[in-house]
Amino acid sequence: MAGTFKPTQSSERRFADQGIQLSRIFFVIGMMMLVLTLFMFPPAVSDLVARNDDWHVFAVSAFVTGFLGLMLVLVSRGGWSDHVTLKEGFVLTVLSWIALCLMASIPFMFLGRDASVANALFEAVSGLTATGATVLTGLDHLPPGMLLWRSILQWIGGVGIVVMALVMLPFLRVGGMQLFRTESSDRSDKFMPRVGEVISLIAVTYLTLTFACGFAYYWAGMNAFDALNHAMTTVSTAGFSTHDRSFAHFADNKAIHWIAIVFMLGSCMPLVLYVKMVRSRSLAVWNDAQVRGFVQIAGLAVFTVTLWYYVRHDEPFLDALRVVSFNVVSIISTTGYALGDYTNWGSGIMGLFFALMFLGGCTGSTTGGLKTFRLQVMMMTASGYIRQLMSPNRIVVLNFNDTRITNEIATSVLAYVTVMFISVMVFTIALSFFNLDLITALSSATATITNVGPGLGDIVGPAGSYANLDPGAKLLLTVAMLLGRLEFFTVLVVLSRSFWR
Repeated sequence: MAGTFKPTQSSERRFADQGIQLSRIFFVIGMMMLVLTLFMFPPAVSDLVARNDDWHVFAVSAFVTGFLGLMLVLVSRGGWSDHVTLKEGFVLTVLSWIALCLMASIPFMFLGRDASVANALFEAVSGLTATGATVLTGLDHLPPGMLLWRSILQWIGGVGIVVMALVMLPFLRVGGMQLFRTESSDRSDKFMPRVGEVISLIAVTYLTLTFACGFAYYWAGMNAFDALNHAMTTVSTAGFSTHDRSFAHFADNKAIHWIAIVFMLGSCMPLVLYVKMVRSRSLAVWNDAQVRGFVQIAGLAVFTVTLWYYVRHDEPFLDALRVVSFNVVSIISTTGYALGDYTNWGSGIMGLFFALMFLGGCTGSTTGGLKTFRLQVMMMTASGYIRQLMSPNRIVVLNFNDTRITNEIATSVLAYVTVMFISVMVFTIALSFFNLDLITALSSATATITNVGPGLGDIVGPAGSYANLDPGAKLLLTVAMLLGRLEFFTVLVVLSRSFWR
């Protein structure tokens, strides 16, 4: 095909020697870009309905993304086969995220005063990684298409990219479970034999939760546009809002706050357990040790902070419970919504909220962070080690959900936690070179790596944004968001020299 890029025979042969066929990777990325193109039309229509001239931004972005995606599909279709190798799975995961983030950033390039490469990449990556950190200000006055695009990116990022890959790849006969294992270091419970059936049911569950959340918001008093946007960013535990004050904009509507709390908590649960509940017609979600552990931790945090807040503030107990529950659940679920500025509650509460940033929800949910499962495995491993020290001849067997915790599982959890904390330290040090104070640098690194969104302090806290940071710091945090979303090892494996030998 004249005028189009095609890998040379030498490059194809070199990558083939590594167990990687470029045509397979380009084909899947091209298909994903075509799907992303379809999501650009609703914002364009939204601007057209509002008689806003910014509709052409999404028209141009859709043309560019669709053209590049189609070229990749056409160029690579000749070398396609019905499976991907393990190495191809790693490379495909990393490159697809980078490609989609680049394409998703195009509309932000045309956003007037906030338009810049650093801002566009930051906002797009924050959306697709479901982080919720933003560099945009004046949200109340942004065109509806841009607000809807931000919410769509987060809805896709929550689970949509994984679902699209897993639905599309089995359809194209390319072994979806290989890609899923590179997307997350956790192994899924394959309770149904056909991957396509599992993913289809998960997609239906995700859509159902989104619809239910949007209907509840609308019933409680949100207008249809706000209800749609906040439903997408609540169920994806992502946190973008259509208002600068986030949920404080709805300060007079307490029902909306409680609805957000319920759906943020619900989105912390593994989506596969909802499928189990429907299929088995039982409360399978409560039989999971991870879910019980998460509820206990969240409940303890809410109870402790509520008592402290109630004693310190002259407010009715139910109001104190509502405000505290909203902010604690928002942080612990890595959603990142704000209801007031909790950084003014005192240094002790800031310390607790900083710790909650690391937790996240359950494995298999749309949340970021450490995940409750890993925390439980660490605690059980430490407890078993202590018992082994006290009784050296004792055989200690650790079980989680009636499954033995092997040395491989314990080692993988320890490796993940180690890499996470090392990454936080490295990014904190790097950010400090941009003249940021310790609280801002540390909380920014943590909030982006764990995909929480807002940090602590006046600059990046719930009452601020990342808009005033240096462009270099924004690009650094963009990398941090991607690393956190891909759970480090997918990227680290691809970057390792031994991977390419």
